[in-house]
Amino acid sequence: MSEHNDTIDALSNESRTFAPPATFAAAAHINDGALHAEAEADLEAFWARQARELITWQQPWGSVLEWDLPYARWFVGGKLNVAENCLDRHVAAGFGSKVAIHWEGEPGDTRTITYADLLDEVQRFANVLRSLGVAKGDRVNIYLPMIPEAAVAMLACARIGAAHSVVFGGFSAQSLIDRINDAEAKVLITADGGYRRGEVFPLKPAADEALAHTPTIDHVVVVRRGGNDVAMTKGRDHWYHELMAEADPVCAPEAMDAEDLLFLLYTSGTTGKPKGIMHTTGGYLTHVAYTHRNVFDLHRDRDVYWCTADVGWITGHSYIVYGPLANGATQVMYEGVPNYPGNDRFWEIVAKYGVTIFYTAPTAIRTFMKWGADEPAKHDLSSLRLLGTVGEPINPEAWMWYHHNIGGGRCPIVDTWWQTETGGIMISPLPGLTVTKPGSATFALPGVNIEVVDDNAQPVEHGGGYLTLTRPWPGMLRGIWGDPERFVDTYWSRFQGRYFAGDGARLDDDGYLWLLGRVDDVMNVSGHRISTTEVESALVSHPAVAEAAVVGANDATTGQAIFAYVTLRGGQDVDVATLRDHVATEIGAIAKPKAIFFTPDLPKTRSGKIMRRLLRDVAEGRNLGDTTTLADASVVDELQRRAAETPSED
Repeated sequence: MSEHNDTIDALSNESRTFAPPATFAAAAHINDGALHAEAEADLEAFWARQARELITWQQPWGSVLEWDLPYARWFVGGKLNVAENCLDRHVAAGFGSKVAIHWEGEPGDTRTITYADLLDEVQRFANVLRSLGVAKGDRVNIYLPMIPEAAVAMLACARIGAAHSVVFGGFSAQSLIDRINDAEAKVLITADGGYRRGEVFPLKPAADEALAHTPTIDHVVVVRRGGNDVAMTKGRDHWYHELMAEADPVCAPEAMDAEDLLFLLYTSGTTGKPKGIMHTTGGYLTHVAYTHRNVFDLHRDRDVYWCTADVGWITGHSYIVYGPLANGATQVMYEGVPNYPGNDRFWEIVAKYGVTIFYTAPTAIRTFMKWGADEPAKHDLSSLRLLGTVGEPINPEAWMWYHHNIGGGRCPIVDTWWQTETGGIMISPLPGLTVTKPGSATFALPGVNIEVVDDNAQPVEHGGGYLTLTRPWPGMLRGIWGDPERFVDTYWSRFQGRYFAGDGARLDDDGYLWLLGRVDDVMNVSGHRISTTEVESALVSHPAVAEAAVVGANDATTGQAIFAYVTLRGGQDVDVATLRDHVATEIGAIAKPKAIFFTPDLPKTRSGKIMRRLLRDVAEGRNLGDTTTLADASVVDELQRRAAETPSED
């Protein structure tokens, strides 16, 4: 037993390495260490160059950075407009006929939207918003499915200087109430419904339920998508297509200060009250344009990029709307789920549009593993040249499956770490430069300063600890809307002078960073602090296992005991004893689960996040908490039944 532990135990080891293919590296934007050296030599000059070269400014800034910990101001005095950067300048440069969005609806309907088309629609809708009383500095809520109008609405807000607050279309009326009221939004943009798993899910009825409790909303704009019957309140509710038919086609972009608010995006908080994360204009756009271009090695003359996220999350903001459009990319936008009408829908879309860059979540990859390699094998995926992952640490075996079955063994994988709060990617391989290890996000990007520390804020040179940021970066959050004290307490109080948002990490012998997930999910077993991520990776490394979720539950002997929930690959079978021994072989006997439950699925939110809180409730026999955000609430009922029937190991 360990007598004292200031850090998180680092138990796993990964020795496989993959160098960038020579042909990829030769044509990559970054294939040497010059960018790292530039950022290390002068951080402010480095970011100033990115801002000058990637962004069009209406007025130059006076100073690059003003830093009064924990508050940063970037490109102070500079003026720009985000919509102009995403649309007007590309059209003016002669790229109006270039495809901005290949949109694919779940039922199979499609739209091809050029940069000129998108600019026209954004200008018209910006004028619609102004006609409804929206002015610079106001807030607008957006509650839409994954349809092009979601991007139009965001860009129209940016064009006139109104901050948007996007709410994921799968959230409940109560979630919408909380976000509208906190931001005091004036207008809500929603739809009648959208498609999911072959059926229309209604949005307008949920919006109506919320609107009974949101006194600041003056007008509601409704996009017709699902064709489902909805009630329209005269004077308040308006059809999008009717307003657009009468809108003026020209709307000049508003000159915005670099530090003006661009959007609010709410994340769940431990207090139950969502946190309105504030992102501003100049720094955020610089960060997402820089990372999108270099992490994905985007060549806009030949790449077709697809991020499978929803615009309701930060990934959709940064790497569907703002980053790709600022860089003039052609991208795919898909409305539905990956298994409608079949488990090969994603691969059908990749082949149909010739996708070259594919960015998805590890939980999706593990689901693809469960469905089997035969599904992607049905389609020609040879257009792919780069793969990415986002949302949580990826297990090495899931990384390898992705590499072989989706990338054909030829595509570099960029495993990215970042958060709603960071605005953009912070840790990632550079695909033309970095030698990768399956499961490691590798190194901080040029311009990002990362340090892993122990409980006493002392740097950790090898092993596990807490992931902190030591210098400001342009895309960083500027605060929590209406609650500056919570901003300081949440992110800046744990380690003096450092940003810490709750993730653990470890450094291996080569200095590679391995994300260990939320420190809230670290288990304390007989004095050893063990990351759930490492045990999950050990389980998934067994050839029969597609996905695993691990939690620590109270135990009278060891403090906490490890409980594992395992989903097997299609057609595979394995017993509990074999899996426990496998974990012991992979990372040590201390990490052997006390109990393993087999389940066809895990409780996940509609964004794909595993809800470990509910798994802890199941393991400890408690009544379940809120399950309204689950994609399938019946999963936890089945888990409770199985837990009651399954004996634990001693």
